[in-house]
Amino acid sequence: MSDWSFVLRLNQPLTPEQADAFDHCDAFADGSVSYALGPEDPDEYAHHPDPAALSELSCDVEAPTLLDAVAQVARDIRLIPGLRAVGVRHDDTVTLAEAAQRYGRSHESLVELSRGQRGSIGFPDPESDSEGTVFYSGREIAEFLRGIGDTVPEAPRELAVADQVLRLAHELESLDVAPGTLRALGLPTA
Repeated sequence: MSDWSFVLRLNQPLTPEQADAFDHCDAFADGSVSYALGPEDPDEYAHHPDPAALSELSCDVEAPTLLDAVAQVARDIRLIPGLRAVGVRHDDTVTLAEAAQRYGRSHESLVELSRGQRGSIGFPDPESDSEGTVFYSGREIAEFLRGIGDTVPEAPRELAVADQVLRLAHELESLDVAPGTLRALGLPTA
């Protein structure tokens, strides 16, 4: 099993009632999924939270594959009334271990590249160092790897598939589509 980090997009920001249900849901008791809850009256604060961030869950989930990890959280979030997953993305901030997992390299090879070994001039500088954990821009690492000849897709195939499936499921829930039409499109009807 591997740990997979991703951001799951929700159909809406969590209400205080949904946050309470989330906090008391056994499926989320291990702390692998977290949320941001905005203030009840945002106008009272000088700094307003990013509305998009209030509709997202930060996930660090153990599963055999990224697709399994996304599916697990998408399934579990439906335990909270009114919430459902509508998309998924990677956060740009990564450790070298997360970047290695995303971009098909060993952790050791990225450590060597970050230290300037193997003729790797131009490796991106760290963005921050938090309590001994060094964070980089995933986008900058991907650009660097492309520059030295690695084939790095914009998004891992499993992440792209999960995002498309979640978007499609969200759209289909708002339509009345006959089971025959779904089957003709190659989609399950159960």
